[in-house]
Amino acid sequence: MLKIESISKTFNPGTINEKKALVDLSLHLAPGDFVTVIGGNGAGKSTMLNAIAGVWPVDAGRIWLDGKDITALPEHRRASLIGRVFQDPMMGTAPNMQLEENLALALRRCQKRGLRWGVTREERAAYREVLKTLGLGLEERLTAKVGLLSGGQRQAVTLLMASLRKPKLLLLDEHTAALDPATAAKVLELSEQIVSENKLTTLMITHNMTDAIRHGNRLIMMNEGNIILDVSGEEKKHLTRQELVDKFAALAGTPIDSDQVLLSQ
Repeated sequence: MLKIESISKTFNPGTINEKKALVDLSLHLAPGDFVTVIGGNGAGKSTMLNAIAGVWPVDAGRIWLDGKDITALPEHRRASLIGRVFQDPMMGTAPNMQLEENLALALRRCQKRGLRWGVTREERAAYREVLKTLGLGLEERLTAKVGLLSGGQRQAVTLLMASLRKPKLLLLDEHTAALDPATAAKVLELSEQIVSENKLTTLMITHNMTDAIRHGNRLIMMNEGNIILDVSGEEKKHLTRQELVDKFAALAGTPIDSDQVLLSQ
């Protein structure tokens, strides 16, 4: 479903601030893969997701999605293929619009717009049913402004919006990092549910090693712009957090130095 071949990205090349963010990185995802991505600060995790999403062009290499070469496609042309949930709960929704209006925008993404009602009676009934699956009582708040929802509720809605049209690839960019532990656990549970029910191919960045082990069918660890560990199946299922720390130290040749990673339980 996703094929990344030898991509590289350098910021501020030829200057004192030069930073090699991605170095000859390759990654293949099969349809339905749910891959968690972990690594220290500056390892290249978000740069990889931004390259896939088309936020900026890569310097070298190619990216294919569902057999289509998207390397040169601008970000807005990839919007029909990719869903994304960001770390900030304030992103991904229109806060001054109603909940049902946000869902209508997501449903009509990349479609031509016409002069008709923004939300039909049939759509409203469908939104109510799909919101019930979240178990947050939002099906009774269709006309509430999204900006009035809590951070966890907004992330749940953003998840729903990102998956409403069943994208070829779902990108979860540390989407629970700004939430309290209990809310983060609920949003992760909903993420697993939505990915499983819709059979979505998914890449999820997290700083929490336990979450990286617990969720998904495959785990990759990044360091200095490349993948240094790729585990799946029984090997991933039986990994412990300490083993993951030890593997990083052995493969990177240095102890993991990200306080955020080390302190994440």
